[in-house]
Amino acid sequence: MSRAAPTPLAALIAASALCAGCASAAHRPSTAAATPARAAVTAGSATTSPVSPALLARPGAAQRPAPSRSSPAAATALGRLWLGAAWYPEQWPRSRWNEDLSLMQAAGINVVRVGEFAWSRLEPAQGQYHFGWLARAIRMAQQHHIKVVIGTPTDAPPVWLTSRYPQVLRIERNGRRAQHGNRRQFSYSSPLYRKFCREIVTRLAQRFGHDPDVIGWQIDNEYTNESYDAGTRAQFQEWLHRRFGTLAALNRRWTTAYWSQTYTAWSQIPLNARPGNPGWMLAHRHFVTDTWRSYQWNQIAALRPYIAPRQFITSNFGGLGWSDNWDHYTLAHDLDLASWDDYVGEGHLDFHRNGAMSDFVRGWKRQDYWVMETQPGFVDWAPISNSLDKGEVRAMTWQSIGHGADAVLFWQWRSALNGQEQYHGTLVGPDGRPVPLYHEVARIGREFRRVSAALAGTTPRSRVAIVTTYDSRWAIGFQRQSADYRQLQVLLDYYRPLEDLTHSVDIVNARAPLSRYKVVIAPGLNVISPSLGRHLAAYVRAGGHLILGPRSGMKDQYGRLNVERQPGPLATVLDGRVQQYYALEAPVAVSGPAGSGTASLWAEALQPLSHRTRVLLRYAPHTSWLSRQPAALRRAYGGGDITYLGALFDPKLTRTLLQRALAAAGVRPAAVKLPPDVELMRRYGKGREITILINHGAATRTVTLPGPMRDLLHPGPDVRQVALRAQGVAVLERTTAAEGAR
Repeated sequence: MSRAAPTPLAALIAASALCAGCASAAHRPSTAAATPARAAVTAGSATTSPVSPALLARPGAAQRPAPSRSSPAAATALGRLWLGAAWYPEQWPRSRWNEDLSLMQAAGINVVRVGEFAWSRLEPAQGQYHFGWLARAIRMAQQHHIKVVIGTPTDAPPVWLTSRYPQVLRIERNGRRAQHGNRRQFSYSSPLYRKFCREIVTRLAQRFGHDPDVIGWQIDNEYTNESYDAGTRAQFQEWLHRRFGTLAALNRRWTTAYWSQTYTAWSQIPLNARPGNPGWMLAHRHFVTDTWRSYQWNQIAALRPYIAPRQFITSNFGGLGWSDNWDHYTLAHDLDLASWDDYVGEGHLDFHRNGAMSDFVRGWKRQDYWVMETQPGFVDWAPISNSLDKGEVRAMTWQSIGHGADAVLFWQWRSALNGQEQYHGTLVGPDGRPVPLYHEVARIGREFRRVSAALAGTTPRSRVAIVTTYDSRWAIGFQRQSADYRQLQVLLDYYRPLEDLTHSVDIVNARAPLSRYKVVIAPGLNVISPSLGRHLAAYVRAGGHLILGPRSGMKDQYGRLNVERQPGPLATVLDGRVQQYYALEAPVAVSGPAGSGTASLWAEALQPLSHRTRVLLRYAPHTSWLSRQPAALRRAYGGGDITYLGALFDPKLTRTLLQRALAAAGVRPAAVKLPPDVELMRRYGKGREITILINHGAATRTVTLPGPMRDLLHPGPDVRQVALRAQGVAVLERTTAAEGAR
């Protein structure tokens, strides 16, 4: 969907205090005599009180400017390397804290995240705030030269809140109300719940907003669960009213004449988790995004008036980075920096996949980021929660740094003696003594201290980008057409050869500024609105090289099929179109001036519309509809060119096509020839180039460098060759005349 920019919510939230209708029955405590039927009535707060405008990001309003990358908060977060862990002092006697912190200091840990699940300790009863223990923990951390990020505790409401105000509990997909005893049991749209969130966060900000040892704030934890209660449904209907203006407009854009879906009242529009009209489903994803955004803004607005400018605000996005419950670009926009939780789960590090996810995270704000959680060896939620090998945690940590992370924090320092995550990996055992992995982390700590100054102010620089949008991901996800069509795999099929050829790939929103990139690849840009089409056409006209993958431009911003045929608004730029698309049962051979190979899973018969559009590949002659039809087209346009790849090609042909595109765009091949399993990453800044090499394989590998470089982990004479053992890491430095030069 074309982005109808959300409302700047800070002033609205501040004005309303998120308490519209607080005097209604839905906002009063339930009594012991309340029956389940009564609880169901009080739960639907939005049906008994007006929907506060502060709760909804209004479509069509101007978007709030993003926090400055050069702000004091960004300088705090991105001015050095941070190594940390999640620490839960409230779970242990105070007599144990100093020993924990001493072990952290010995391991080189310089930051801890605290407080994120501690609401019942911070506010044990309504309106009774106990912050003294947290203040003491921060002071003790300071004595060990450890800074603190405070996590707002709103992901785990206390039992006094959920029992006295059960209407704040969310309604799950199955229609049942969530219960206390887990986390994330709240309704993310509840005005009353947001009121309590605002109160606890405001109190914390007033107490610790100028604490010299608090460097930042993490809002909530891994935004995850939606709610299907009556109040959320009413908010969704109001959101749709604001977005479309009239039912006639909504019905037209959703084509509700199909299956007699036509609505005559806003209250008729459903809210559930079942598949339905693609326009309705696409709108709901945007509503979920805007609701989480306003939930996040409620807490940002509580923090900003009281915290020092140097304290940053972030939130740790979960779902292994690639989750699409909501639009990560939209929520990251309002934060000082992006952060995510990086886990392998079952198996071992796939460095291409994890590198792609790291680049994807860096693209949320197009700047360096934090890894707020990563696994200390193993997790407890995978089908087989095996441990990473010796050295693999170190390799994974350095990979994050190479792709633009300035902080890596392990989850967690020490496991609680009871609770749902007892088996999860830690750095110390339940007895408080180090587990074997502790010593590997201590090695990382020593290395971070050694190289932090050299890496300060550096970031990856890329001349090639992969672009995506959540609209397109959602639209394809709603209607995959082939069970084997997996969007992440499609992206990785482009990313792997690009990373191997260039050693630096950005993954950014298709609406982002693109002028810095020589080549832009859009693997599955299914939704192309007129405005996005103009943006991409301008990039090509100005000299860019755009490659579209199959399924591009099939739909508009409302989920409707584009009447221009694919690639929709870009058909006139390509001077070609898709005649028909096909989900494939078996591979189909292709060949032409650009190479030869096979297409699998998905293929489209293309049609050039003028002599200006060249056919690069054709399907082989056979009995199907694809026989001898064009499979790839290219047209010069303005100062650049546009290529349409009408199928998912085999890895060898895909690499060949990308090599041709890079050469045509003047992107020189990497100067370093890498042996198998070795990854190379570069960061640039302040007149220097930092190269990080990691051997992800089991055999020792040797890398010959393009020139002499300083070995930052092993100071001595400049080196021209590096030998890397299994899981080995090298961090090298040289002076550059031009930052980011290739």
